[in-house]
Amino acid sequence: MKHRILLFLPPLVVAACVATSSTPNEPQQQGLHYTEGWDGLSASRSRVPAVPVMMESGVEAGAANDQLRVMPPGAANMVIRTAAASVQVDSLDLALTALRQLAGRLGGFVANAAIQTGEGELRSANIEVKVPATRFDELMTGLKPIGELESSKVHTDDVGEEYVDVTARMDNSRRLERRLIDLLTTRTGKLKDVLDVEQSLARVREEIERYEGRLRYLRAHTAMSTLTVYVHEPVPIVGSVGASVMGEAFKQAWRNFVTFLALFVQSLGVLIPIGVLVAAGWFGVQRWRGVTRTA
Repeated sequence: MKHRILLFLPPLVVAACVATSSTPNEPQQQGLHYTEGWDGLSASRSRVPAVPVMMESGVEAGAANDQLRVMPPGAANMVIRTAAASVQVDSLDLALTALRQLAGRLGGFVANAAIQTGEGELRSANIEVKVPATRFDELMTGLKPIGELESSKVHTDDVGEEYVDVTARMDNSRRLERRLIDLLTTRTGKLKDVLDVEQSLARVREEIERYEGRLRYLRAHTAMSTLTVYVHEPVPIVGSVGASVMGEAFKQAWRNFVTFLALFVQSLGVLIPIGVLVAAGWFGVQRWRGVTRTA
């Protein structure tokens, strides 16, 4: 009997080993690394997914490559264009009206305006005009009929690369957010460990909001182009700004006359003492000559 048991023992051992090696491991979520349970000493030794390892750029390696392969729609046209121009006009009021009408025809608007029309100041204004990016060239061309275009400068900033990078970061953060939410809903552990996961989730959501805000900023500034126009009337050749030319001439003549009188009065302080000395010397010489003649 004992010999029969020994005969069946090796096959049973082999079968047990095969069964053990064929037992499926615990399921793992794709892209996650599993670590020991939060307590590390629990009898169940439950396994909890750890936070994915992030690259220095803030994007998971595989996710970043996937995002860079597919460019987001419209990323090729992410260009911010701004310009500055100076225009001399005959009438400031008419020029401001013409600029508002031009912006309205192009589907834009006047964002900011600073006007100087005080006494003794050059009548001028700084106008900021915003129009759709597709009508920017028409706006620059429309300045010529308003007045004499003195100068213009256009600056272009391509933000397509930044748009792609921020989009990839945001998508990766959203995936991490979903994983952390699943972790909170499906796993249990110590209160401290749960709070740590919630803090990580709050940080991820803060990053998502920051990325969304940056994307909104890029979309808004690429959709509308900005032109800052300095408009001014001609500077008078003679006289100060805002005054009559002949009136300024008469005022200057009167100032010159008053200045001459002031200088003459000041010179009396020197001329009078010199005159007294000269007169005293002359009378002394005349008296000396009279004495010599009588002798």
